[in-house]
Amino acid sequence: MTIENGSRPLVKQEGKYTAIFVCWLLGNGSLFSWNSMLTIGDYYMVVFPKYHPSRVLTLVYQPFAVGTLLLLTYREARLNTRLRILSGFILFFISTLALLILDVATSGLGGIGPYIGVCIISAAFGIADAHVQGGLVGDLSYMCPEFMQSFFAGLAVSGALTSSLRLITKAAFENTDDGLRKGAILFFAISTFFELLCVLLYAFVFPKLPIVKYYQAKAASELSTKHSSDATAGTIQKQHSQEAEEDPKPKENLGNKELVWLNIDYLLNTYLIYVLTLSIFPGFLSEDTGSHSLGSWYAVVLIAMYNVWDLIGRYVPLIDYVKIKSRRVLTVATLSRFLFIPAFYFTSKYGDQGYMIMLTSMLGLTNGYLTVCVFTAAPQGYKGPEQFKLGNLLVLFLLAGIFSGVTLDWLWLIGKGW
Repeated sequence: MTIENGSRPLVKQEGKYTAIFVCWLLGNGSLFSWNSMLTIGDYYMVVFPKYHPSRVLTLVYQPFAVGTLLLLTYREARLNTRLRILSGFILFFISTLALLILDVATSGLGGIGPYIGVCIISAAFGIADAHVQGGLVGDLSYMCPEFMQSFFAGLAVSGALTSSLRLITKAAFENTDDGLRKGAILFFAISTFFELLCVLLYAFVFPKLPIVKYYQAKAASELSTKHSSDATAGTIQKQHSQEAEEDPKPKENLGNKELVWLNIDYLLNTYLIYVLTLSIFPGFLSEDTGSHSLGSWYAVVLIAMYNVWDLIGRYVPLIDYVKIKSRRVLTVATLSRFLFIPAFYFTSKYGDQGYMIMLTSMLGLTNGYLTVCVFTAAPQGYKGPEQFKLGNLLVLFLLAGIFSGVTLDWLWLIGKGW
């Protein structure tokens, strides 16, 4: 698997591009079900008009995601990561299928009973997300950065793809009887099939790729030499002397507390990125942007524009000279995004729909771009076991940011009545 060149092992690249593509698909599958539920918000607003589904479903989802990931992060040393991720994808598949069955069984009539059922499925999505996203980010943190970038691009693609499919299904059934529901059912069916595909990919394709086996063996080797001398550790730990002053990385293996302390800026940036984003998307965009010429298409178009530009933003860091590498600049860029709050407020009150679409696009672009910058920079310089822990911590702060954001999103309703 390796060719020795002095003291530096060169990775045999067999299966690299296949692995990148599979990471992209798995990233897509990690959020496909949840994005499907968000994207059909127009349907749920008709079926459950009194219950604010675009806000409540997200608020139900996040405590289960954060709580599950906290538990998994605490016990990560005792867990089989492959079984963890596989069980998450299986839960995604079962839950998405349950969503389809629930809608068919109730004939889309709404009411408190079906709404509680949808909320339970939303909670299941949160549990599955904690298993899949935390595990995969941890795994990919000690592999080549292209895998991580591809995975996060896949996360964004899931939003863009679900939005595109929703636009197609909405248009296809718009002029038919019960067209909104027919489009939603087709949407559920596509989501269910895709989650099954992800189960098969992770179970039978990804772990058998040669480059994946190499990195897993390398991480296992580093874990087995956890208490070796600094000289031995130095042969397997990446050194970045040109960044030593700004981004020092100690040689000894570290626990979660030490990793949090050394990477508090990365973790807080991740948290703040998603606090800001989820305080606006999707709740504010679905309910609080007023009435415009696009009518019922307006919220769908806004969500689609966010998802498309979020996807574009996750590919921008592939251009090395526009990728932010400085920790200080990342922090400044993250904090500057809070200017979106007054911008969205005044645009919703006084601006045209074109300005709102532009703002939404910028929100998505900066979200995707900064996410990839943080997640690819943070693990650099650590050994495999530490990179896995740090990957889990980053996802934990990401989900905590989402939870805080969807909670703060309710503040937009002040003065508007329940």
